[in-house]
Amino acid sequence: MLRHLNTASLSNLLLLFNRIWTEQEYPSQWHEAIVIPILKPGKDSSNPLNYRPIALTSCLCKTLERMVNARLVFELENQGCISPLQSGFRRGRSTFDNLVLLETQIRNAFVKRNHLVSVFFDIEKAYDRAWRYGILSTVFNFGFRGNLPIFLKNFLSYRTFRVRVGNFYSNHFIQAPLFQVPTFRAFENFLPWDTHLPPVVQSGHEVPIAPYRVHPPITSANSSSPSVAPVRERSWPRRLLVPETDRKS
Repeated sequence: MLRHLNTASLSNLLLLFNRIWTEQEYPSQWHEAIVIPILKPGKDSSNPLNYRPIALTSCLCKTLERMVNARLVFELENQGCISPLQSGFRRGRSTFDNLVLLETQIRNAFVKRNHLVSVFFDIEKAYDRAWRYGILSTVFNFGFRGNLPIFLKNFLSYRTFRVRVGNFYSNHFIQAPLFQVPTFRAFENFLPWDTHLPPVVQSGHEVPIAPYRVHPPITSANSSSPSVAPVRERSWPRRLLVPETDRKS
């Protein structure tokens, strides 16, 4: 619908967006979302955990969000706020990059006749349980000032949702939203990186710790015994309120 607006209407819409941006007032109607549960393929319909929540929000809200998101992505990339090891959801990058990296490590281990161990970790409901204060603190620590942090704060605060099943609606629930993927990627820079961690010594061998992320996994290679040391990092998910999923890790 918005694509078919004439020039005058588009100018008025841009005026509205600029007013929201400069006056730092977020429309209260945009704080509510209607969630429709969609059953995951091949899952048991009697288990509520097997449904994927799809949130329906205002089209105007989504449009402004995309505009701000484009600028945020540009600044995060331009200022080097995202680790070069992060490949997902980045222009010109792919999670295949990290798969190739893992394959290279496997092949190198074969050539050197070493053992290779890879440990994968999954963060449980990462987007739903993202620490909002941590996200805002990350944005502030990266040097963002002015209207952007305030816009993100308004976007992340006071949000509710209702679940719709057929023609029936649930009561309002507090929503823990996320401003799309970039803020979570920035928030992930709180997590320990291999360049910041010294190797751990086990059984007389140094065990390097790779990024504690889904992509790529923690990997370790040595010539005597396969050993990795992820235990030391088990505390940060609870500290940052992003619990890991044991059954997927």
